[in-house]
Amino acid sequence: MEETKTSVFSNGLIWFGAAVSIAEILTGTLFAPLGFEKGIATIIIGHIIGCILLYFAGLIGAKTERSSMETVKISFGQKGSLLFSSLNVLQLVGWTAVMIVSGASAANAIVNIGGIWVWSIVTGALIILWCLIGIKNLKIVNIIAMGGLFILTIILSSVIFGGDMTALASDGLSFGNAIELSIAMPLSWLPLISDYTRNAKKKKVTAFTCAAVYFFASCWMYIIGMGAAILTGESDIAKIMMSAGLGLMGIMIIIFSTVTTTFLDVYSAGVSSVSISKKINEKWAAIIISIIGTLLAIFAPISKFEGFLYLISSVFAPMIAIQITDVFILKKDHTSEKINISNMILWAVGFAIYRIFMGIDTPIGNTIPVMIIISLLSVLINRFKKGETQPC
Repeated sequence: MEETKTSVFSNGLIWFGAAVSIAEILTGTLFAPLGFEKGIATIIIGHIIGCILLYFAGLIGAKTERSSMETVKISFGQKGSLLFSSLNVLQLVGWTAVMIVSGASAANAIVNIGGIWVWSIVTGALIILWCLIGIKNLKIVNIIAMGGLFILTIILSSVIFGGDMTALASDGLSFGNAIELSIAMPLSWLPLISDYTRNAKKKKVTAFTCAAVYFFASCWMYIIGMGAAILTGESDIAKIMMSAGLGLMGIMIIIFSTVTTTFLDVYSAGVSSVSISKKINEKWAAIIISIIGTLLAIFAPISKFEGFLYLISSVFAPMIAIQITDVFILKKDHTSEKINISNMILWAVGFAIYRIFMGIDTPIGNTIPVMIIISLLSVLINRFKKGETQPC
């Protein structure tokens, strides 16, 4: 129905909130060894690649009006999509825990109100509140939250970039690995974006806006993290905030950015759960994921997440390569099939190739070579099948 359709503006707000997060700033700190100019170059190149893929993934959802994991059925069939729905729920549970513990640790380092576990509960409770309000009723809340975050982030940027950014590059991160880390964050949103673009009034414009807003905001967060690490010599976000003189403002940036980003994770986990079983209630699944993520943040030993980003890329890069090829090049739809064996095998090959490429330092990272290989293989397999079915 028309009233359920979402505007370009509301979708843009959602993806601004997705980008403004502690995880993005923390990932940006890893680029400091490259130096400021080379670091910016890798951040922009990687985000251009990642956000082009994000656009195509969002466009598939907008055109078909299906959620992310429902669009997976186009390439892998009804049962084949269950694997990716399950993997997506698991990675979103992991992201929820990582985001909560990252935000709670940073907030606790600025103001200790009883330990990280207290901040984890506060953050988890706010995420559950966002779930109860519901995505369709969050427009005004998002405008207020995003407006506040925008102002606070400008203040943080002005403090950081008012310092000396002329630090020399050092060893620790290659150009290719930096590009891959830059691609990895937008790539981690590929299994989610259609959950939001599926209800878009203006399909192509909304998909483009989501990707463009995420591109600029995410690059901004990466550059803030890198600039702060160069300026302060710290990779700890709490120390960076304190060095910048942001006490209460730092807390607000940390908590609200964590809530607005993690809400997208738990909401999409709920949507993906429905793809596994229609009996599951989307909202309650999201709330349960929030609780599980909060408990993991309190009790599980979660710290560095670079390896987690690479794992997500190795699962979803070949998946989206197959989807893009099927939808935009081959014009194929396997939704009516129970499982498409050839695409499942092709995905497994892509996963293995990505893991192999992790040991190879290419100038453009791992994602693009792997996706090109898988896309070409997909076209060749399709032509071979056509040749088999031709009459003699």
